[in-house]
Amino acid sequence: MTWSLAFEPLLPMWLLVAAAVVAVILVVPGLLRRMRGAWLRAAAALVLLVALFNPVALREDREPLPTVVALVVDQSASQDLDDRAAMTTKVEAALKERLSEFRNIEVRTVEAGKAGGATVDGTLLFGPLETSLVDVPPERLGAVVMLTDGEVHDIPQSPDALGPRTPVHVLLSGRDDEYDRRLIVDNAPRFGIVGETQTIRFRVVDDGPAPRSGRVRVTVTRDGNPLSSELVTPGEPFEFTFEVAHGGPNILEFEAEPIDGELTDVNNRAIASIEGIRENLRVLLVSGEPHSGERTWRNLLKSDAAVDLVHFTILRPPEKQDGTPINQLSLIAFPTRELFSEKIDEFDLIIFDRYQHRGVLPILYFDNIARYVEDGGAVLIAAGPDYASDGSLYDTPLSPVLPVAPTGSITEKPYHAHVTETGQKHPVTRGLKGGNLDPPQWGRWFRVIDVGTPTSGATVMSAADDKPLLVLNRVGEGRVAMLLSDHAWLWARGFEGGGPHVDLLRRLAHWLMKEPDLEEEVLRASARGGELTIERQTMGDETTPVTVRTPSGAVKTVTLDPVEPGLWRATIPGDEIGLYRIEQGDKRAFAHVGAANPREFIDARSTADLLAPLAGETGGRIARMSDSAGEPVVPRIVPIRTGVTVSGSDWIGVRMTEASVLKGIVRIPVLGGYAGPAAFLALLALLFLPALTWYREGR
Repeated sequence: MTWSLAFEPLLPMWLLVAAAVVAVILVVPGLLRRMRGAWLRAAAALVLLVALFNPVALREDREPLPTVVALVVDQSASQDLDDRAAMTTKVEAALKERLSEFRNIEVRTVEAGKAGGATVDGTLLFGPLETSLVDVPPERLGAVVMLTDGEVHDIPQSPDALGPRTPVHVLLSGRDDEYDRRLIVDNAPRFGIVGETQTIRFRVVDDGPAPRSGRVRVTVTRDGNPLSSELVTPGEPFEFTFEVAHGGPNILEFEAEPIDGELTDVNNRAIASIEGIRENLRVLLVSGEPHSGERTWRNLLKSDAAVDLVHFTILRPPEKQDGTPINQLSLIAFPTRELFSEKIDEFDLIIFDRYQHRGVLPILYFDNIARYVEDGGAVLIAAGPDYASDGSLYDTPLSPVLPVAPTGSITEKPYHAHVTETGQKHPVTRGLKGGNLDPPQWGRWFRVIDVGTPTSGATVMSAADDKPLLVLNRVGEGRVAMLLSDHAWLWARGFEGGGPHVDLLRRLAHWLMKEPDLEEEVLRASARGGELTIERQTMGDETTPVTVRTPSGAVKTVTLDPVEPGLWRATIPGDEIGLYRIEQGDKRAFAHVGAANPREFIDARSTADLLAPLAGETGGRIARMSDSAGEPVVPRIVPIRTGVTVSGSDWIGVRMTEASVLKGIVRIPVLGGYAGPAAFLALLALLFLPALTWYREGR
């Protein structure tokens, strides 16, 4: 209960001030002259003025609020090392028991460091602390007690962030004699050209009183496959040179051999992810003759900034003899020897667009093209009537790599190109806009080259009467595609609404050039937002479960669910930071969850260095929560009401606050409106003093 005095004037303030001035003018001269009864008149005037100001006594009814003690429990990954979590649990229970002995202390437990899982880089304790105390005024916070290993990465710059004079006490898990080995990647490129070399610089560091050792063996793997083994001197930088193997992420993992008795071998590994970028893809386009679809191929390939196009159109075949002298022709001779003998291996794709063998290209060079495909090259034949004629490419040494043989006939009638059942599963033709309807919502074509039953490969699109239209085939290390119609240009011109010619032809070209996203049989994994997504692209009707190996070595089996024809997927939580390995038979995929080199394990040793400045500024105490024998050591709790010392050698202090909540206010007028003794005495004074003044004047 709290008492206070307030005034509630009965008249306007200006009028009261004027009355006071008049009273002073009338009373003061008498006091100065020491006139008889002057003091009585002054007292009577004062009592009247006080009554007009209407003094009111206020009684506040307040309920005391308990002092809040925040108990912050570190649950980060480093707390799982060396039995730290078990010791923290014991000390937490003992502290809660001791704090519960004080009726005016409220314990607010904050479990921090684990929220967000692998998506959070480092141990964050003060952020969750602030969130949990959002409903607590700063003046109610009596102390902050942290149970942690000291590896905290969101320490505030100023202690005022926790409230005025709030002590921060830290009880450290772990031991003083811990030692650990870690591997640090100092410099790694983010991107690299496929086929070129890059250099990564790393170090092996032994922290703490670690046993002396000589050179350390570091194993290097790329995408989970062994790449190299290096001997490294601890503390000295080492440069490792490697070749960027493929487009997309090239995940390199460096692992140093462990040292006996070290704290953890988790930070013996470090990850470097280099995005492989292909140099401009070189494409050779050979058009056998000018025709309506020639510009479609040229425009498509020229629009791709990643493609360097070399295009030749044969305008004057050898049989065309019109008597014009050679020196009067402004035509470029076809550089057959340079293209198909000397520089053929420099091309990523060769396209024959309505090409007919008419002696322009010597027969020997077709052997070079077949070898080029076997060794990993790619050939696309966009066939027209030429493929069914006597000069067909099938009648050259190229025929062993071609999946279909012409019958010599051509079907010319309107039809809609259809995606076959196999094509629904193939990345090249799956999901083409308008292809899931019957008939497909795209324009018709009018010609298809008749071929026999494909001897190899996959027919992904069909023409009239279910005849093969687009056949894809793998030959040796290379790939071959055959488009058995020259009417793709009708889609480009918008005939009958056109069709997805850009998507189809671009996917086709990039599949031939081995774009990873267009592989038919592939296992993929990606990490985002703390989740691991696993995808299996297959041409089969079903797929088996995959095996997932977590960074800690745990193994789990995951069943994939179908999402589209040929595509299966599963999403699982990525609870651990590090490299996940996903395996299915001979297929393997890798994904890294969280930061490549997490701060949590940069130095996993327990330390007081990070929190010592904050504890010192607030008067708090830092101590180990266990003794040398491994037994818990719990400090005494001492309530502090006055003084500046809030900790000692075996105790931690809690500043007790005087916070309270107002429950109600009782208003008591002193000179009126209340039939109490004070009111009667005031009324008596108001009547007695003027009467006494008159009495004195009358004598």
